[in-house]
This record gives sequence, C-alpha cells and structure tokens, in this order.
Amino acid sequence: MQYRRFGKTNLRLSVFSLGTMRYLASPENAWQTIHKAIVLGINHVETARGYGKSEEYFGEAIAVGLPVKRSQVHITTKIPPTPDADTMRRYIDESLERLKLDYVDCLGIHGLNTWEHFNWVKAKGGCMQAVHEAIADGRVRHVGFSTHAPLEIILAAINTDLFEFVNLHYYYFFQRNAEAIQRAFEKDMGVFIISPADKGGRLYTPPQTLKDLCHPFSPLELNYRFLLSDPRITTLSTGPAHPDELTEPLRVADSEPELTPEERTVFQRLENHQKAVETDKCSQCYACLPCPENINIPEVLRLRNLAVAYDMTDFGQYRYRMFENAGHWFPGMKANRCTECGECLPRCPENLDIPALLQDAHNRLNGSSGRRLWS
Repeated sequence: MQYRRFGKTNLRLSVFSLGTMRYLASPENAWQTIHKAIVLGINHVETARGYGKSEEYFGEAIAVGLPVKRSQVHITTKIPPTPDADTMRRYIDESLERLKLDYVDCLGIHGLNTWEHFNWVKAKGGCMQAVHEAIADGRVRHVGFSTHAPLEIILAAINTDLFEFVNLHYYYFFQRNAEAIQRAFEKDMGVFIISPADKGGRLYTPPQTLKDLCHPFSPLELNYRFLLSDPRITTLSTGPAHPDELTEPLRVADSEPELTPEERTVFQRLENHQKAVETDKCSQCYACLPCPENINIPEVLRLRNLAVAYDMTDFGQYRYRMFENAGHWFPGMKANRCTECGECLPRCPENLDIPALLQDAHNRLNGSSGRRLWS
C-alpha cells in the first residue's frame, strides 16, 4: 500500500480509502470488511450520516476492536450542509455518538451541490460556525466538502478557502472536473475521488467490447491507474459490499505512479476506437447550456458517447434513469423533454444535431426509474 499527503491536513492516507455505503448486510459483515481493509493497509475509512446504518455499524466495529490503534486509522464522516448552526451542532453530536468516538479526523460537508448549499456554508452564523466550534474543542480535526455539483459551484467552494479537502467525481471517462483538481492542488487541498469503480463506469462489470479494448488490463485497473498516476490525487474510494471485493483495487495499490508504456498504448487505443466509431461524439465543451427545458445535455450525450463507442449501455441506463429521480445529486430532465427549440444548435462547435442525438440517447438509455441508494 502506498500513502500520500492529504493536502494541508498533513494526514498521510492510503491511496485507497474504505467507503462504507455498501457494507450494510449486517454488523458482522461491516466489521469483517473494516478489519480486512485495515489489515491490507487501508488507513482511511469514510462514512456519512446519510449512509443508512453505516455510522452505527462502524461504531459497533470500533467497540468490538480494530486491528490497530484508533490513532492509526483516519476516520471521516460526512454531514449535509444545513441553513443554521444549531442543526449542524446536533448532527455532529449524533454522528459522534453513533460512531462511539470523541473526535473524527475529518468532517466533510456532504453534497455541497447547489448555489443554495454554497450560500449556507458562506453565511455568517450558519452551519460552518458549528463546524468551527467542533474544530476548536477537538471533536473535528479537519474539514472539507464532497460534491456532485456543476464545475462552477465546485470551483467557487474551493475558492472560499473554508476547506482542507474535496471529494469529487473525476475518472478516465469523466474529466469535466479537471480544472477543480488543479485548483484544489494549487490551494494545497487533499483530493479524494468518489466511486471510481461505480460512477467511473460500472467498471466492475464491464461490457466485452471494453474488456477487449483494455486487454491485457481490466477496465477497472486502468481507471485506477489513470487516477493514481496523477500526483495531485491523494486517495480513491473503494466501497465493497463484503470483504472479498477489496481484492481487485488492492492489486494496484503498490504500483509505480508512472503509467507504463503498455498502459499508455491501451489508453491511446481507447481514444482511437472512439474516434473511429463515434461520428456524432459530443466533445463535452458544455457550450450548449443552459437548456430551457433543464436537460443536462452534455451528460446525456456523454452517456450516449460511452454506449455507442464502448457498449457501456448498462452504465448509461443506470445513470440516465436517475434524471428526474435523484434531486440535486444528479439534476436535470430526461432527453425526451426536448422541444426542439434550437437554442443549443448555434452554440455547438461540432455542429451536432443535438435534438436528434437527445432523442437517440433517450431511446437507448431510458428504462425504469432509478434513485440514489440513500436520500
């Protein structure tokens, strides 16, 4: 296991962190998963108020006993932004009680996703007042934020200088937040990548087309290597449902940071393949926004790109079904809401027929409604 400095927190975190949203089959399963992760070298465990019984199960595991001293395990919990300090004070107390801890190493503002959330954390006497009180009395050591927000909100939150780390989405197949990664690095913030296996493309169950293109590596292994080759990134989340799912991520935990020539060849192969088969590829410039019908055009077309080029239809359907069902965690209307008003057309530097592509995306990806695991 390799370890990296988590920005200005000065914590040294393992390059993989244990996420605890999926280990909830039983308290025993949670304890076994935590125990194995720590034995394998993971020294950072992340939970959240919103992850069902995750904090409670983690607290029970702590009470049973960890395989190392508490001081050797860095613990993060996440709490949503609140419009007032009193609610945040209560939430911090409740999380510490469930975790059976007198302090957490890191507290993340969970889901700083909208301008309203941004204003709550900026407000004098708001939720951050309670966080600063908890830092002053030692119950919280470091504070950061996690986000599913548009890039503009992420950059604004980073630029407040209120935070020491950021948890965000960034993967080989989604590089929209590259500017946020760079800005966080310039601010000496720790960078934690959310869900590279799942949101990175459901890479634990890749389609055969993608497996063939990535050979002799697995698609998941390549995504991990893409991320860990970037020295600005501290740690990647791995969220196993049970201990056995820890095996694959840890196969690359000791790899040299630099990409090998063979890995670079495979990444070039992926890029060349998409250029060859996708003649209507959205370049992800985001110039088409805003849409009068609130369709997240670039994200819809990104999912279409992946389905057409790499047969990642299962992933595309999984994410597309969350539109209109996941609130601020995955905002936007489905593509069939397009009225063909044409406002996006002159903005597109690729001169794409966006209304036609939106309809094609809807036909490919629509299905039964999806939602977040925890609301």
